[in-house]
Amino acid sequence: MARLEAAAVKQVVLERYGRSEEGVRCAEVPDVGAPGAGEVVFDVLAFPINPADVSFCRGTYRLKPPLPATPGAECVGRVTAVGTGVAHVKPGDLVINLQRENWTQRRRVTGNDVIPVAAGMDLRQAAMLRINPPTALLLLTDVVDLKPGDWVIQNVANSAVGRLLIRLGRGRGLRTMNVVRRESLLAELTMLGADACAVDGPDLASVVKAQTGGAPIRLAIDAVAGQATARLSACVADGGVVCNYGSMTGEDPVMSRAALTAGGQRLVGFILGRALATRSLEQVRALYAELGRQVLDGALSAPVEKVYPIDEIRTALAHAQRAERSGKVLVAPNAIV
Repeated sequence: MARLEAAAVKQVVLERYGRSEEGVRCAEVPDVGAPGAGEVVFDVLAFPINPADVSFCRGTYRLKPPLPATPGAECVGRVTAVGTGVAHVKPGDLVINLQRENWTQRRRVTGNDVIPVAAGMDLRQAAMLRINPPTALLLLTDVVDLKPGDWVIQNVANSAVGRLLIRLGRGRGLRTMNVVRRESLLAELTMLGADACAVDGPDLASVVKAQTGGAPIRLAIDAVAGQATARLSACVADGGVVCNYGSMTGEDPVMSRAALTAGGQRLVGFILGRALATRSLEQVRALYAELGRQVLDGALSAPVEKVYPIDEIRTALAHAQRAERSGKVLVAPNAIV
C-alpha cells in the first residue's frame, strides 16, 4: 500500500494546442491514491503514440477538452490494488484501459473500464491491443457482410491497422488489395499475406482491375481521405461501400456524385467507440480475449521502432511523426519494456 501513498507520479500534461511536441511536458502530479469501491489502480507499463494522440495534441481531434489535459487513448498496465466489488481482475494482473488520459505512471479507474490481458503477452504488443486490432477486425465484420473469397481494398495498408487487417482478413478467407504510397513496401506486405498490392496514383482503378482479374470489390477502407477516397471508390463495384476511418491528408473524404447515384455506392464512417458501444460488456471482453489470444499466439503483431521513457515525451512525439518509420513509437512510464 506504500506505493499508493507516494507523494507524486509523472504525467504528461498538454498545456497548449499546436505543434504536439511543443505543447506537452512531463510533470509531477499528485498520486491517484487508493481505489474506492468498484475501482482499480494500475501502474502504466507502456503506451503507444497513435495518430489520434498527435491530432489530440494539435487540437484537431474530435475531442478538444479545456487545458491542461492529459492525452493517451491506450496503454497496458499492471494492477496494484482493487476496491471492493471488483472480481474480474486482481493485483498483479495485466490490463488494458478503455478510458483515455493514459500518458501517466499510474491510473485509478472504474473496474469495468479495465480488460484483463494474458500474463504471457509481450508488453509492447499488449500496449497496442486496445485500438488497432479491434478496429481492423470490426472494419471487416461490421460494415459489409463479407463472405470468404470476397475482395477488400484498403489504403494506408502499411499502417498498424492495415497490417492487422491483412492478417485478420486472411484468417477469415477474405482477399485484400492493398494500396500504399511507396513501391518499397510492396514486398513486405506480400510476405505478410497481402493478396495484391498497388501504389496509389491516378491509374489506381486500372491497376487494381488487372491485379484482381476484374473481381468485384464490395468494400473499400479509407484512412487518407480527400481525393484518395475517390480513387478507392473508382475501384469498388456498383452498390459497394467505401468506409472512412481516418484522414492522413486532414481533408474530408471526396466521392463523385456518379459513384453515389449511378453506381449506387455508399460512403460511411467508422469509429471504434461507436462500434464497441453497440456491444455488451461481456461481448467487449470476449472480443479482446479473442484478439489477445491471437496476439499471444503470434498471429497478430505490430512492429515497434523505439521505446522512450516518459521524461522524453517531446522527443517521442517528434519521432512518432516521422514520415518513414518501421513501426510504432512507444513510451514506458515506469521502466523500459
